[in-house]
Amino acid sequence: MSTISGIILKEAGWKINAKFLDIKKSITIFAPHTSYYDAVYGKLAINEIGMKHMFLSKKELFFFPMNIIMKLFGSIPVRGVKNSNAIYQVVDLLNNAKELHVVVSPEGTRSKVTKWNKGFYYMAKKAKVPIVVGYIDYEKKELGIKGVINQIKDYETTITRISRMYENVHAKYPAKFSINTNLISRSKL
Repeated sequence: MSTISGIILKEAGWKINAKFLDIKKSITIFAPHTSYYDAVYGKLAINEIGMKHMFLSKKELFFFPMNIIMKLFGSIPVRGVKNSNAIYQVVDLLNNAKELHVVVSPEGTRSKVTKWNKGFYYMAKKAKVPIVVGYIDYEKKELGIKGVINQIKDYETTITRISRMYENVHAKYPAKFSINTNLISRSKL
């Protein structure tokens, strides 16, 4: 670890398990997201890896003076994906950039959810970019990339692959993290 971000992670006992592939654009999902610390450690790891990135954050976080911190962090405000605004906003960003990785928490909140927000899937599909599956594991004190999904066929196949990648990842607050285990069980039959 050679950057200030890497040194901070190393001093805190974290390791990075990722060599960022030669991908210029992606939707990068990052999970589990059960604590504010996830974003801090994730930002440090992304800086160390050297990804040109932006974080999607709820527009409600952009109030003064927090909006200054969020912009320095590399976040852009988006409306809820339910209105489709965020999807088209991100597709435009990706289409107009030579290199950009848009980082999204697929859970959409630090609270436990039974279904992940599908916005990341539609963003990747409409922008024709891969989904990079990033993770933070508090048990191993490790951050990294689990894999890259280049062929995005349908949501169920994609989320099943992603869920498998997160099967043995441990959140800071495990009771708040949920993957789609019913799809995993059904696909193994």
